[in-house]
Amino acid sequence: MSGQLFDDEATQPPRAGASESGGPPSAEPAEDAPLAARLRPRSLDEVVGQAELLGPEGPLRRAIEADRLRSVVLWGPPGTGKTTLAHVVAATTDAAFTELSAVTAGVKDVRRTVEEARERRGSRGSGRRTVLFVDEIHRFNKAQQDALLPGVEDGSVTLIGATTENPTVEVNAPLLSRSLLYRLEPLGDEDLRALVERALDDPRGLPDTRLTDEGVDALLAVADGDARVVLTVLETAADLAAGEPVGPEAVRSALASPNLRYDKAGDAHYDQVSAFIKAMRGSDPDAAVYWLVRMLTAGEDPRFLARRMIILAGEDVGLADPRALEVATSAWDALNAVGLPEARYALAQAALYLALAPKSNSVTTSLRRADAAVERLGNAPVPAHLRDAHYSGASRLGHGEGYRYPHDDPRGWVEQRYLPDGLEPGAIYPPGEHGEEPEIGAWRPER
Repeated sequence: MSGQLFDDEATQPPRAGASESGGPPSAEPAEDAPLAARLRPRSLDEVVGQAELLGPEGPLRRAIEADRLRSVVLWGPPGTGKTTLAHVVAATTDAAFTELSAVTAGVKDVRRTVEEARERRGSRGSGRRTVLFVDEIHRFNKAQQDALLPGVEDGSVTLIGATTENPTVEVNAPLLSRSLLYRLEPLGDEDLRALVERALDDPRGLPDTRLTDEGVDALLAVADGDARVVLTVLETAADLAAGEPVGPEAVRSALASPNLRYDKAGDAHYDQVSAFIKAMRGSDPDAAVYWLVRMLTAGEDPRFLARRMIILAGEDVGLADPRALEVATSAWDALNAVGLPEARYALAQAALYLALAPKSNSVTTSLRRADAAVERLGNAPVPAHLRDAHYSGASRLGHGEGYRYPHDDPRGWVEQRYLPDGLEPGAIYPPGEHGEEPEIGAWRPER
């Protein structure tokens, strides 16, 4: 496995198939190994965080200590200890410990690993058990997961799957139903502080390094709950400080960019986009710009965000402020004209405008009702007086007969039926009560 203790994405097996061990999957890290590797927990008592799962009565701790671990999927952001727990299990279990990387292992590797586990267990199930750790299990496709399922189902393999993505979406339902799902949360400040103190006190860490109180605060702020980040930044900042106490300046210099968890196709993407849309819909300008900038900083496609604002202008603002659609489409045009970073101004202006605009979902409701009417009425005939009467012979068919031209009336409106049979006026459009919408159709006599 990789020497990175908290790098849940860095685990690589020594071959495409699996590595087997009855104890820790790797030797003691070298003295020049990264700090995170040198401080790798060797027992459950050294693992920081996840008190609900690993506390004295935590279900995961009790299962590991009793060596009665069932198949589990560990779900959480990077640096929360998924790979760490696999290392601890490897060090404490009497079972054979095997690992696969979803990045490099194919269907043949999975099948071979399951078959080896069955041979190890024996026909009567009295032999040695196998614990299989699959890092980044969300990267397994359906065929790979299906190949793993029989071994999990018959108990030949006890699975430990690690994933940063929502397993209810990324892991096949049959495999997930045969596993316990444990969610690991970002580490709290006290957990991270304890980890920093260990790094400064442990002979394997940085015993000659001093850290100011302000430096600790800065370190916890940039770590954002990620144990791997806090150790990596600490080690880099200590090098930059060159023997001087590590302060916030060294911490900020050690972190090239904000530690933003984001995946354009994963939970972070969908959750933050959802928050962005709901902030604008909920008329919160601060939150709207915050989520916009956070996603742009993390590398989200600005065109995607601009499209979402155009959609929201019609869906949630609508006729309460007809200019909202113009503002949103202008932001799209500005983005295409000048690009980033300058287009951030136009995108932020649009987000603020949409958040501050009065809201109406009458357009959305009208579309929904119209969809239902089309489905219900099918090919409802066009009323005869509305049919095209320009071609020769149309009058003999009665097309256009009785049609009244609105501009012939001084009011610019006449009372006339435009709906097909089966629909009554008001069945589609529910007038909104906010912003400009009440005034838009107020001139019509029936209102």
